[in-house]
Amino acid sequence: MTTAALVFFAVYVAVGFGVRSWIQYRHTGDSGFRGISGRLGTPEWWAGVLFAVALVAGLLGPVTAVLGLTPLAVLTFPALQVTGTVLVVIGVAATFVTQMEMGTNWRIGVDETERTDLVISGPFAVVRNPIFTAMAVTGLGLALMVPNVVALAGAVLLLVALQLQVRVVEEPYLRAVHGVAYARYAATTGRFLPGVGMMTAGAPAEERVA
Repeated sequence: MTTAALVFFAVYVAVGFGVRSWIQYRHTGDSGFRGISGRLGTPEWWAGVLFAVALVAGLLGPVTAVLGLTPLAVLTFPALQVTGTVLVVIGVAATFVTQMEMGTNWRIGVDETERTDLVISGPFAVVRNPIFTAMAVTGLGLALMVPNVVALAGAVLLLVALQLQVRVVEEPYLRAVHGVAYARYAATTGRFLPGVGMMTAGAPAEERVA
């Protein structure tokens, strides 16, 4: 299972970042990579840094397992590992599909001087951040496949980083660029899960559900 986790992680990074960036570059001449937002030490900066750390921890989970780090006994059940494998397969596939749904509007990071279209079709009609939902599913699956403290810490860090990225980087940018259109969209569509994290149309910053 450890080897499988390493292979899945490699595929996840290759497909979700390498292949998608190559497709973006082929169609637009731009890889779509915008890097870490914000100044050093700001919440925006921390969101990007924590995301990078979470990815490293996701790799180190299976690596440390190979090196002999013992998994947590309470999570060492074959059924959980199989569940983790299924989640990873679903998560990697969903990450790529949802990235492709964005077309040429796809980006890694945010450039505040840039205007992109508001995508609300396909999986984006179900939740506002389906790419991040898929990434969270992948991270959870990898942690279940190799349930040691490093892998679990990576999954937790990923969830924190995704929350920060959306709340302090993505949503302020989309509100600034798309105004009322985004407010209406956010009032009817959950943040990561259907019906959860919607915003009131009259006051986008005030959420009905956290």
